[in-house]
Amino acid sequence: MKIYTKTGDKGATSLVDGTRVSKTSQLLKCYGTVDELNAHIGLLISIEADDFLTDIQRQLFVIGGMLATPTEKWEKFWKNSNLDSFILKVEERIDAMTAEIPPFRGFILPQGNEAIARAHLCRTVCRRAEREVVALFEENQAYETPMILLNRLSDFFFTLARFYHKKMNVDETCW
Repeated sequence: MKIYTKTGDKGATSLVDGTRVSKTSQLLKCYGTVDELNAHIGLLISIEADDFLTDIQRQLFVIGGMLATPTEKWEKFWKNSNLDSFILKVEERIDAMTAEIPPFRGFILPQGNEAIARAHLCRTVCRRAEREVVALFEENQAYETPMILLNRLSDFFFTLARFYHKKMNVDETCW
């Protein structure tokens, strides 16, 4: 099987149900950024292995799939996904890390070591993905749960960077 199909050579691609859309559509911007976030998480995992990060990657594939599916067909393709319960797991992780780090004092420069910087990079790409999904949400409330999960993940990556500072004994540099 060839990897190239040539069906996108004129600037359109197919959604999960076969619907053709422009590669400049908001949907594609969203799931392209979610895919970019997933790749950044893979880089973070390569230097700081964590099964929960892999769980996040799996959930990002769900979000990407949902974004690549017309909302009226989510029930058919995504009825077994449970993003709401994963949001709770992310919140539990944030709370557990927060209990181990000093109180937040203000803006922190995204530096310290490679793991810390990569966690901050994941945070910034996640915030962009969230902003892009917000644009969809403003037109269709069905995107609420993916939007909430991305918001929670950006908080997670900020907290993870701070947690790495403590875990790796690297001082935070405040602005």
